[in-house]
Amino acid sequence: MLWLYLHFPHLVLDHIRRTREDQGALVVVEGSGQKVIQACPEARSQGIRSGMRLKTAISLAPDLGMVRADETQEARILEDQARWLYRYAAHIVLVPPDGLLAEIGSLQKLYGGLPAVWQTMEQGLNERQLNAWIGIGYTPLAARLIARAGKGECTADKGHILRTLSQMPLLAAEFNDKACTRLKRLGLNTLGEVFDLPPGELARRLSPELLAYIQKIQGTRPDPRTPWQPPHSFRQQADFVQEIEHTQGLLFPLQRMLAELEEDLCWRQQDTDSLRLVLRHRHAEPTRLQIRTSGPEHRADNFLNLIRLRLEQHSLSAPVISMVLLVKRFLSREAPSGLDLLGETQDLNEAWHTLISRLQARLGDQALRQLSPQADHRPERAWSASEVLRKTGTPLIPAAELPRRPLWLLKGPQPLTEAPVAWFSGPERISGGWWDGQRVHRDYYIAQLNSGQLAWVFRDAREGWFVHGWFG
Repeated sequence: MLWLYLHFPHLVLDHIRRTREDQGALVVVEGSGQKVIQACPEARSQGIRSGMRLKTAISLAPDLGMVRADETQEARILEDQARWLYRYAAHIVLVPPDGLLAEIGSLQKLYGGLPAVWQTMEQGLNERQLNAWIGIGYTPLAARLIARAGKGECTADKGHILRTLSQMPLLAAEFNDKACTRLKRLGLNTLGEVFDLPPGELARRLSPELLAYIQKIQGTRPDPRTPWQPPHSFRQQADFVQEIEHTQGLLFPLQRMLAELEEDLCWRQQDTDSLRLVLRHRHAEPTRLQIRTSGPEHRADNFLNLIRLRLEQHSLSAPVISMVLLVKRFLSREAPSGLDLLGETQDLNEAWHTLISRLQARLGDQALRQLSPQADHRPERAWSASEVLRKTGTPLIPAAELPRRPLWLLKGPQPLTEAPVAWFSGPERISGGWWDGQRVHRDYYIAQLNSGQLAWVFRDAREGWFVHGWFG
């Protein structure tokens, strides 16, 4: 098997810098906040280095941005990268806190050779603005050591890979301090010299555990790795170095998060109609927004427009320190219908969904109602107002086959106080309701009143004349 390892030297920094419009100096500090663990390129250009005391770093860069190290955050960010890598390779292994392992031997034929695989990885890393060192080896540990040492090359030559490993100093081979000391006392300085020792002598002079580690690097001892499986959900989080006080400041990180959502949905060949946005505050309860569309959607621009409309209706209750975008509902993607010669869709459903989604985002989910026909002869019971649903391609009955009905139907019949001056159609008898105890027996007419209005009137066999609607 051939393995590819991605080592992210400053994954947290890359993650945070992707959500910032300004690219000022930024560092990650240890939990106690006294020492710098990682420094971005801008910080390094100002003389800040890993291991430096934070006070010294601030004296070099007064506007220095600081992020405290958090294992939970690191694990979440690493899983985000695993979900991206899973689009290209099926066998992914997480190696916390800053590494990913992928089996690529089976991918060479699919991509057209190892150089194509290497190029695909580099292109994906560039698009995601991630810094990573790539290593290739015939065992997981070999690929890891080569990547972390910065010696990775696009080659599957076993001899070349072995020579690269053999030239590594003991510290680069990730032996612990005790093992390094004992090996150096034996006159050994490189990994290749350790390889040359007889296995039995190595186990006797050092330890069986060290022998097992060496054999896993060489591939003479099994080193099974449990593959990672992506969750059936999408989750992205943006962490802010400086608190966001206005909704406008949330739009830039939202663009990046929604672009990744679009890529994820396209990879899944699915859509969604529900997004959850959580805005976290330092000293207040999180703000939760549910964004719904009137139909399946996957385009980042449409999602951004809907979220922008919702944010315009909700002023921030407190500054935002982080933002989470969550999708748990996925829908099968439907093939577009009605394509013209240029491949452009003529289906009006797309425009319908966009209009309804924007109105709901601005006015609220319950502000719009959809009229639906009901199987009842009585006009006041022949319709209902319900939640706006997807517009479907249900065939309509030709207008010529339908009786003429008023655009304005009154909530209930009103007594007719004047005699019509002209009659245009009728009678149309409507009789029903015997099954629920509210029977009607009416003869409907279209008539013109003295005011010139066209009215829909009826004569009830028992109660007289009534107006039930008006024509425009």
